[in-house]
Amino acid sequence: MTADSVETRPRRNVGRVLRFSATIGAILVLLFAVPWWTLIMSGNHWPHAVRVAGSVVFAVALAAFPLLMASGHGRRHNDRVAVAADVLLGVVWVLFVWSILGEILAALLWAARVGSPARFRIATLVVAVISLVLLAWGYAEARRVPRVRRVSVTVPRLGPGLDGLRLVLLTDTHYGPIDRTAWSRRVAEVVNSLDADVVAHTGDIADGEVAQRRRQTEPLADIKATLARVYVTGNHEYFSGAQRWVEYMASIGWEALHNRHVLVQRGGSSLVVAGVDDRTAAGSGIPGHHADHEAALIGADPDLPVLLLAHQPVQVAGAVEHGVDLQISGHTHGGQMWPFHYLVRLDQPALAGLSRFSERTQLYTSRGTGFWGPPFRIFAPSEITLLTLSAGQVPPPVL
Repeated sequence: MTADSVETRPRRNVGRVLRFSATIGAILVLLFAVPWWTLIMSGNHWPHAVRVAGSVVFAVALAAFPLLMASGHGRRHNDRVAVAADVLLGVVWVLFVWSILGEILAALLWAARVGSPARFRIATLVVAVISLVLLAWGYAEARRVPRVRRVSVTVPRLGPGLDGLRLVLLTDTHYGPIDRTAWSRRVAEVVNSLDADVVAHTGDIADGEVAQRRRQTEPLADIKATLARVYVTGNHEYFSGAQRWVEYMASIGWEALHNRHVLVQRGGSSLVVAGVDDRTAAGSGIPGHHADHEAALIGADPDLPVLLLAHQPVQVAGAVEHGVDLQISGHTHGGQMWPFHYLVRLDQPALAGLSRFSERTQLYTSRGTGFWGPPFRIFAPSEITLLTLSAGQVPPPVL
């Protein structure tokens, strides 16, 4: 299998559908059952009316959740329903995580000889308070304009004329059911204050079609760069008309790097800025969409340094194979809601920050500019990244 191998759409059969449905169903039951047990049942000895009311709330939420998701994120894209589904998903995830930790706390209190029901009620109170605090803080973190993260990257093959090149990276804006038009304008203002030479967007612009999210994305047209504005598709574009997003970005003045490259030049030095489609593109059924590093670099001078835009960090295997100097990616959101990052790392080689994958190839992974789904960011802050590229030798690792 080559580095450019891609995910393709699996063949559908009844057995696979049933197994998938059973798996999702089991996960949902677990997500709702654990906090139900910790908060309502367990050894709390709440009054009967409280136990009944609490059980009804969890049962209704469990039954409603798949219906809300299907109605909100299905073909009709009912934004209000989608928001309700996303918020419910975020709330139940936090309650699930901290309920598990609450059970551990109850066990420790038992070891400390704290009696029942006191130890269970203490654990329940801790879970409830921490969950409420994290959800409130996580919502504020998700909705705020991202902080600027400044990173210096040494690219040995970079020519002296491009030494100090300022690259601003946006990714995973995920314009969606919550109207973030004002937020989008503020993001554009921050980017323009950074005096970027190149501005890149590495995909997952929005959840929805261009016609639905046009108002939120219009401020992207106002973003300025002295040398280039470049964009590649993310996996979410392939849920909502990827080719229309490619055409839209081109229409507002961005170079849509659909398996191709442009040349950035300054002071007699040149940099190849290439882009490949997302790894899921081939499975979308959209003609001509698939990750193709060879096509992206065809005709490029092999002696020039290469900056590659690829949505997912895992695509760095192709970057290594094709001699790319620096790949910039998003997709991971830094996990978005702790401790989801452990699951992300099962699929991706990097979660956030700068990493190295060969003597030549480095990877920078952004935690993302926006958020997907649940409007919460917990221990995974968003970012607008300012990468300053420097010529010269990479410093040796600290021993």
